[in-house]
Amino acid sequence: MCQRGHCSPDSLLGPLAVVIKWSGNKYNVEVDPTQPGVVLKMQLFSLTGVAPERQKIMVKGGVLKDDADISKLGWKEGQQLMMMGSAGELPAAPQQKAVFVEDLTDAEVAQALKLPAGLTNMGNTCYMNATLQCLRAIPELQGAMVKMSGTRSGDARDNLTSSMRALFEQLESSGSAVPPLVFLQVLRTAFPQFGEMDRSGYMQQDAEECWGQIIHVLGEKVPGLTREGDINTEKHFVEQYMTGEFLTSMTCDEAPEEGTTTGIESFNKLRVSIGSGVSTYMLTDIAKGLEEKIEKNSPTLERSAVYTKKAKISRLPAYLAMNFVRFQWKADIKAKAKILKRVVFPHDLDVSELCTLELQEKLRPAKLRIKEVEEAKSAERKAKKARLDNGTATAEDAMDVDTPAVSGASAIAEVEKMKEIGVDPSLYQDVGANVSGQYELVAVLTHVGRAADSGHYIGWVKHKDNQWWKFDDDKVSQVAPEDIDKLAGGGDWHSAYIALYKSKRIE
Repeated sequence: MCQRGHCSPDSLLGPLAVVIKWSGNKYNVEVDPTQPGVVLKMQLFSLTGVAPERQKIMVKGGVLKDDADISKLGWKEGQQLMMMGSAGELPAAPQQKAVFVEDLTDAEVAQALKLPAGLTNMGNTCYMNATLQCLRAIPELQGAMVKMSGTRSGDARDNLTSSMRALFEQLESSGSAVPPLVFLQVLRTAFPQFGEMDRSGYMQQDAEECWGQIIHVLGEKVPGLTREGDINTEKHFVEQYMTGEFLTSMTCDEAPEEGTTTGIESFNKLRVSIGSGVSTYMLTDIAKGLEEKIEKNSPTLERSAVYTKKAKISRLPAYLAMNFVRFQWKADIKAKAKILKRVVFPHDLDVSELCTLELQEKLRPAKLRIKEVEEAKSAERKAKKARLDNGTATAEDAMDVDTPAVSGASAIAEVEKMKEIGVDPSLYQDVGANVSGQYELVAVLTHVGRAADSGHYIGWVKHKDNQWWKFDDDKVSQVAPEDIDKLAGGGDWHSAYIALYKSKRIE
């Protein structure tokens, strides 16, 4: 937790006494409504011997899910609930007291909820912790680093990559918070700015600057991947999966007879140039930033002149980072001040309108395919809800099905699907490119506070469609998608600083 301006305004809800009926018996249970359904199931496991996966607790609309938000179920003091399920080979009703969340250690809670590991704050290092947790939302990056040689050298940039890989592996296997001592030391060696100190200790740093420096090193050191997931020594990972291209055009406002010059520029993130007004939308601000006035020498006028520069995206990466430009230098206070304005960013994003006409045409087949599949899934979800509401639900309706991870074999199958629907070969042969222009939000890095050199950073990472992880340094908790919508800004609550989007799969 940061030492400057950190606040945690989460609301506090008291315990709720409910009665659980099971197998002719009644059990009085104190429920913590701030915890998900799986915690209640573990309490009932200690009372009844019925394993959580065997329990069916009947609630309005169906059965209680592991990730259910109990505070939104409308339970009242003394609420009676029915549980179904058999203990099987397990002993019935062991003679031990119910285990409550407040009696568990942080490690035990994390294990019970299967929470991922957090990172210990080493003194104003939340900017780094949040950055690393968001970058962990890129499984292909972890896969590429694992395949690298693991030898350390005298090169700080080599060591940054190897220590990052080791830290990610430690986070995967740990059941408790991990202190990122080695990575922090190497980061400060490679980039001394992150080791700046004042009288109170190490200074808070800008997470966007940390993100940019890490991406720059990864772009130099981490090799690319083939479609099958093997190392591609002719490419770099960041070049493939995190770098897009602009087609730029420039015209002299004062001498249009000069004609238009074009060029190609690369980018690792899109800037959300927050403008004036009360509320705005992310794509609108990005589009405004793709057209600008610059001053440069005109060969026709033989003097400095104003030019209009326009940019359109000609290549989209699989992972697209958005940087909300929230800090501006205030000369009167000689410090960075924060723009608190609300900027709406979607969970599902279509960026095809920012692309060249040529790329838009190439994106069309995959874009249409994704929309068709999503419409079919939406119709099925509505039908499933109707069955739950009218009591005709099946066992499958009560289950959540996670999206499978993309393996080399499934990636090859996806290419075959692209060929089948008519995707342009120049797109599906470009490993690491987005072929549809359609993205889903997978991570958000937020900031609370009025200046970049103070306040607090948190990472929010998508786990599945209805669940996100909140990484507040060593404190990790699960949140719902609607909590992510509250990060748009407009007040003193956390506001998005970097949003990371991932290409949608072709099914």
